[in-house]
Amino acid sequence: MKDYTGKEVNLYQSIFNPKMLACVFTGLVSGFPYFVLFQLVPAWLRTENVDLATIGLFALITMPYNWKFLWAPFMDRYTPPILGRRTGWMLVTQIGLLFTIGILGFIRPADSIWLAASVCLIVSFFSASQDIVIDAYRRELLLDRELGLGNSLYIQAFRISGLIPGALGLILADQFDWDVVFLIIAAFMLIGIAATLKFKENQISVVPKSLKDAVVEPFREFIRRNDWSGAVFILIFVFFYKLGDNMAVALQTPFLIDLGFSLTTIGLVAKNAGLWGALLGGIVGGIWMLKLGINRALWLFGVVQITTIFGFSVLSEAGDNTWILAIVLFMEYVGVGLGSIALVAFTARATTPAFAATQLALLTAITVLPRTVASASSGFIIEAIGYTSFFYLCMLFAVPGMLLLFKVAPWNKLDAELDEEIDEESETSSQM
Repeated sequence: MKDYTGKEVNLYQSIFNPKMLACVFTGLVSGFPYFVLFQLVPAWLRTENVDLATIGLFALITMPYNWKFLWAPFMDRYTPPILGRRTGWMLVTQIGLLFTIGILGFIRPADSIWLAASVCLIVSFFSASQDIVIDAYRRELLLDRELGLGNSLYIQAFRISGLIPGALGLILADQFDWDVVFLIIAAFMLIGIAATLKFKENQISVVPKSLKDAVVEPFREFIRRNDWSGAVFILIFVFFYKLGDNMAVALQTPFLIDLGFSLTTIGLVAKNAGLWGALLGGIVGGIWMLKLGINRALWLFGVVQITTIFGFSVLSEAGDNTWILAIVLFMEYVGVGLGSIALVAFTARATTPAFAATQLALLTAITVLPRTVASASSGFIIEAIGYTSFFYLCMLFAVPGMLLLFKVAPWNKLDAELDEEIDEESETSSQM
């Protein structure tokens, strides 16, 4: 197989190596708390008779994902007393997640909605902080040509981790009280802790000499490399590229409950169909990106993710139909998988390893901002115009991101040209 530059690629060696295994494990530990917040918590609230508008507003507790770049410099500058700079912070955040997720089940949201929101906010903070160091660890680990496949495997592992809170958690909730459910789910963090203790760091960036340097230099380098206009276009693009897609799946579990599907059906059919669709899209897309390059993948995968949103409007009209549910969720998450790996690879390429933690924290924070903002308002929009019209609106919101590709990722500009520009700037920055 040849890549986009015409060079031969050994597919087996590209996939089966220690670097890619590390991408798999970091994806698992990153995705687990994320899906607790976005899949298990909404189901918990809905079954505890919390209204849809309040569940939508609950998305605001995920704001730490949007603001994590504020404390990323701190985690870049200082090293915990145990393990390394990246793995030490991983361990600290994972221990915090173990305890805070387990506490959730002992809260009754109908009586203590503010307490439930506060604990979820703490879970979100630990999860976002873990992502800061995981993203930096992965960016330091992978070469530029490995970003597409490495991030593809990371995202597929991220998706697989959703089986625990999104499928197993819902099935357990039909059999046990929520306190037991959250304790069982929280125990899975022990797998992440064990993996972190085995990780070896491949730190290629220099620790900032001061907290001021950790804050200022990543932003200065990003603007210097892209110019002000280019930097702004990149930030706007990463916000809009998956806006429609994020809106469509933001209240997915409450949507399926409202259609009449049982929690067991959602856990077994919907979550599995979505998972395997995302895995297929991600794996095929990751391999395909070796040949296409990141730019062309963004174009092709973006078209797919827009068209698959239409299936939700079909499902909203069909109602409680298990076959349509499985088909729609499978196709939608093929699009989700394709679009996600292309965007993650793009954001990684837009950074330099020397400033990976803070730059990636900023870019990834912006990529999840649409979901946070849209989720907070989606409940009100749905109650005003209905589910079917809402999904048409999601398709419309996906268009601006595609138009921005003309500026940030032209079809005919090969990734190799961009990689050379980034490498040259990275060398300059490391000498400063």
